[in-house]
Amino acid sequence: MTFLLRFGAVCGLLSGLFIALPGAVEAFTGETAVTSFILGMSPALAVPLLTALHVGQMHATGPLGSIGYAVNLIGLSLFGGAAYALNLVLYYLGETVTNNLATPTRSALLGSALVFTVGTVLFTIAMVRARVYPRIPVWTYGISLPVFAIAARLPDTPLTSALHVVVGATLAWLATAIWRRAALGDVVRTEMDAEGVS
Repeated sequence: MTFLLRFGAVCGLLSGLFIALPGAVEAFTGETAVTSFILGMSPALAVPLLTALHVGQMHATGPLGSIGYAVNLIGLSLFGGAAYALNLVLYYLGETVTNNLATPTRSALLGSALVFTVGTVLFTIAMVRARVYPRIPVWTYGISLPVFAIAARLPDTPLTSALHVVVGATLAWLATAIWRRAALGDVVRTEMDAEGVS
């Protein structure tokens, strides 16, 4: 269990950095091939973070936590696939192609953002109720990630860049909280083992 928490924390920290740093750079340079590539990779690293968040609070969330996790995981997978396609496929095809996407493609991209938004809200409610993680990043997760999903296809502006930084910092903060929980669990286990020996 400790490995899963630590793995999720490391992946979450990287995912946060892979969102925040390109967002900060794009505020000055606009979207580039490098920033687009890094952003496209970030959702894959967010999946272990989401799993670690769920594992770390399962004892306190009940059925709502499991449902929120399941919907958020499916939404993250769909939205992550859309982000990958937008940043690593459509980016290189140019605006002419991306502006003329077929209706089913546009609907699929919008649908992935909506499922991700619903899952994020449900999972946030579970995190708020569980009171396992710090309140500020939990609330920011529940507010900024849905906005992030809906704003994914907006033109790059300083506002969207700032949103990237906020989302990335939130994921990194939650990853740090998971790491601390894993470290605390190690300390408790060590103390219990020592008491059992004495």
